[in-house]
Amino acid sequence: MKCSVLALSAVLMASASHAYACGTDAMGTARTLNISGYKGQAYGTAQHGPLALAKDEAVITFDDGPRPETTPRVLAALKDQCVKATFFMQGNNLTAYPDLARQVVADGHSVGLHSYKHDAMNQLPPADQIKDFDATRDAAAKVLGAKAAPFYRFPYLGETPDLMNALKVSGYTVFSIDAAADDWLPDETPQTVTDRLMKNLEGKGGIILLHDAQEVTAQAMPLILKTLKDKGYKVVHIEPAR
Repeated sequence: MKCSVLALSAVLMASASHAYACGTDAMGTARTLNISGYKGQAYGTAQHGPLALAKDEAVITFDDGPRPETTPRVLAALKDQCVKATFFMQGNNLTAYPDLARQVVADGHSVGLHSYKHDAMNQLPPADQIKDFDATRDAAAKVLGAKAAPFYRFPYLGETPDLMNALKVSGYTVFSIDAAADDWLPDETPQTVTDRLMKNLEGKGGIILLHDAQEVTAQAMPLILKTLKDKGYKVVHIEPAR
């Protein structure tokens, strides 16, 4: 009996420690949206219909990584606030930094695809678009195995009918965006990036586009998360069925 009590006490202590690992004032992740019922579809009001989100809900996504100079700081900011996000990674960066890509997954985030080396698909012949998708998918499978999510975002949001069809046949969900921070522009600061994102997100919520490969984004993430929380937004994490 004494051993059982001690074991139960240890479990409760471990659960409490996990629950408050980020502090009681952390933003947290409000809920997880399983994308299994959305396979072969496309979301993001910049180009498609909305994901099933309330106007005060936001899905945080990143493009172009992983990058060792910036992605770890983005991960640290997310971890500090117990927030889960989705990273759309390039195949060449997956191949170059496999341990960092695996760390993103180990931290509980989702990883989708964002082409092999960020070529504009709408400027490539259809056969080359498919080759790029296959190469990116192969890189993700080699580095992450089954942990790679069947999610895809086009570079520059340059969607094409041929690749859209190939993605649908392969069971991939395409994500466009609802609100961008334009954190890739020159001479940006954490404040200007945050302000622009909030303006674009205001009154609608939705899929947020950021870039973990950008220095200013790594600097801005604590401010972005704090501002989202202060303005009453709730984070939704998108995941595939496993």
